Amino acid sequence: MANPRVGIVMGSDSDLPVMKDTTEVLEQLGIEYEVVISSAHRVPQKTARYASSAEERGLEVIIAAAGGAAHLAGVIAAETVLPVIGVPIKTSTLGGLDSLYSIVQMPRGIPVATMAINGAKNAGIFAAQIVGINDAAVRKRVKQFKLEMAKGVEQKDEKLQELGVKAYLAEMKK
Repeated sequence: MANPRVGIVMGSDSDLPVMKDTTEVLEQLGIEYEVVISSAHRVPQKTARYASSAEERGLEVIIAAAGGAAHLAGVIAAETVLPVIGVPIKTSTLGGLDSLYSIVQMPRGIPVATMAINGAKNAGIFAAQIVGINDAAVRKRVKQFKLEMAKGVEQKDEKLQELGVKAYLAEMKK
């Protein structure tokens, strides 16, 4: 495996079903990544070591996903100068608002770019855009990715116009 450019850190393995969307986007865009589990609360020294060594290991951006008292992204941002993207994970207690508030309400000087609750796909796209700042090939792939998304919307609209609302909905249920 080539050197990873994006680090994906999860506070728990229960975050993996959400974060697979990030890995799929990065794979589609040809960006190497690594995935680790490291809790800000249960293994704070491991988390700090991971973040503080990320730049020298060649990472360009870190995506941190956590639920509940989701301090992972903030702890990582405190230990590195690399951009950190936080993904708040939906929780059963507060629906992910607890995670969102924990990630988005960072103190001055410790910024974290915060995605929507369970916004793993956008985290992957945003990480690719960051990597693409200095990599024209990645930037080109991101542009193509976005063109394909737009094309998909156009195709759906054409189909809706052709079938009408009821038939379109009936076909969606198949």
